[in-house]
Amino acid sequence: MKIYLRPGNVSVLSFDLDDTLYDNRPVIRTARARLNDHLCSRFNAAHEWSDSDWLACKRLVVRANPALLNDTGACREAVLTRALTLWGYSPDQVKREVAQAMECFLHYRSDFSVPEDTLALLAQLDEKYVLVGITNGNVDADKIGLGELMRFVLHPGQGVRMKPWGDMFEQACERLAVTPAEILHVGDSWSSDVQGARRAGCYSAWLNPGVGAEPSIPGAGSLPHLELAKLSELTQI
Repeated sequence: MKIYLRPGNVSVLSFDLDDTLYDNRPVIRTARARLNDHLCSRFNAAHEWSDSDWLACKRLVVRANPALLNDTGACREAVLTRALTLWGYSPDQVKREVAQAMECFLHYRSDFSVPEDTLALLAQLDEKYVLVGITNGNVDADKIGLGELMRFVLHPGQGVRMKPWGDMFEQACERLAVTPAEILHVGDSWSSDVQGARRAGCYSAWLNPGVGAEPSIPGAGSLPHLELAKLSELTQI
């Protein structure tokens, strides 16, 4: 553990989820692959679309509605809606097929369990701190084993902006009736987690490297209070 700025006494530990509590990369690869299989099984046009076609579609969708950048689920749904519309399907067909495609993706998005050693560590920390999740992703925390350990998990969308915006940190403070200085946020992203927590007035613990990743170098912005080489170092605070 590296200490850049010694944090004060905290009562709440907030956690990023993806790549902080588990390796999210294979999960997303599988979910995207199963979604593509689903689309190809139902639409001939899907066989003809490359990754660049999907990316171009996403750019057009986001350009028309920039708020979608703060809601990964709504953004994916909007991209699918535009694609099926371009492929010539009726509004009723598009609505029905997009719902089925999203159901497929979201199933595989949360089709895993947090590693047992991580759950054991969280259970140990839960004896001393209130645990919550603050994530930019849309994983179902209950399905992956976090429901009983975390008081709640916050996601962006519907007007709530992603980290590094402070919206979810403010929500956590309101729901727990605490000040930002009572929260230590733990996450692997320098830009989203470290800068988001610092801007919100919370303490920050940077997990470097993230789960399944290589060590990173600090970027621009404020230093974290702590830098962790592994999550288990949280027991030392």
